[in-house]
Amino acid sequence: MSVLHETLRRRVDDGTVPGAVGLVARGDEVEVVAVGSVDAEGSAPMTRESLFRIASITKPITAAALLMLVEEGRVALEAPVAEWLPELADPVVVRTPSAPVDDVVPADRPITVADLLSSRPGWGFPSDFSLPAVQALFGVQKDGRGPQAFPDPDTWLADLARVPLLYQPGAAWLYQTASDLQGVLIARASGRTLPDFLAERLFEPLGMKDTAFEVPEDKRDRFTTAYRPDGVGALEVTDRPDGQWSRVPAFPAGGGGLVSTADDWLAFARLLLDGGGGLLSPTSVSRMTSNHLSAEQRELGRLFMEGQGWGYGGSVDVAPVDPWNVPGRYGWVGGTGTTAHVVPTSGTVTILLTQVAMENPTPTPLMKEFWHRTATGPSRGRES
Repeated sequence: MSVLHETLRRRVDDGTVPGAVGLVARGDEVEVVAVGSVDAEGSAPMTRESLFRIASITKPITAAALLMLVEEGRVALEAPVAEWLPELADPVVVRTPSAPVDDVVPADRPITVADLLSSRPGWGFPSDFSLPAVQALFGVQKDGRGPQAFPDPDTWLADLARVPLLYQPGAAWLYQTASDLQGVLIARASGRTLPDFLAERLFEPLGMKDTAFEVPEDKRDRFTTAYRPDGVGALEVTDRPDGQWSRVPAFPAGGGGLVSTADDWLAFARLLLDGGGGLLSPTSVSRMTSNHLSAEQRELGRLFMEGQGWGYGGSVDVAPVDPWNVPGRYGWVGGTGTTAHVVPTSGTVTILLTQVAMENPTPTPLMKEFWHRTATGPSRGRES
């Protein structure tokens, strides 16, 4: 039995999660471990092919798709997003982060495509949720783990435009909203829906056959039930296989709306490790996986990134704070209990998929155990 299997099995046995799929790839050597069940009732075993709501590990995929449009010259990194999102042409900014939402000044420059990619448009969540402009944002930027709660993209964008920016464009890293804006921008600039664009340009070429914004009926026997901790040591259901992902939502969220499998995300990871694999240029991959933030901006986002940096669509390790932090390691975590990272210097991919939601932005003990085991020990076992 491998170290990975023991790590996941322990958390299934103690009731932390009903099941989990862990994947570690080092070059051509792949270890995949599936433990537990797809639900708390034990109705079916977890398998390598089990489907999960991957939440925010959708973000790197969305960023890669937007960079495809950049490479084609259909959008430009320094172009104002108002060219495609005219609702955002005249944003206002609260005078200070703690100011009331009606104490505003004009933005000192337009929001650019690069601002969206680096999560610095001025909208999004900081470490302090109590700020008035953040409270106003909560009315628009709903929890992405409930995709059917969002209106259509045009309505969402109009609602967002009425919320003042928390910081000037480019000044601060803020979480979530930028990735959802990327999804809307992709659709507007390509003339395709986001689901269609991702399917045609990324999922089909990469063989990501199970990644989508919905789960059709013939795949729901592989779809896990979603849970969250109930606060007293048990789990409560938040979504079932025939629930919110049984149809494409009005707002396909680029920040976290996809369902996928471990092998599908591995295919995307290998695109990054392969310098773009012919779908993206090495330059775009380098932009995705390089830190774009100053030390001050990293500190502002410490609640989410724990001092690490941010590329396009994912965090980038800049300091070996923990054993798993390797400078250049790129990836992210998902609020539904998922993580996925690539380490370009070693060609390593680590993916953990569970169906129990995070209670806050801090990675769960299971995530940290997974990262520690996969960083400090060789993968034992062959592809299975």
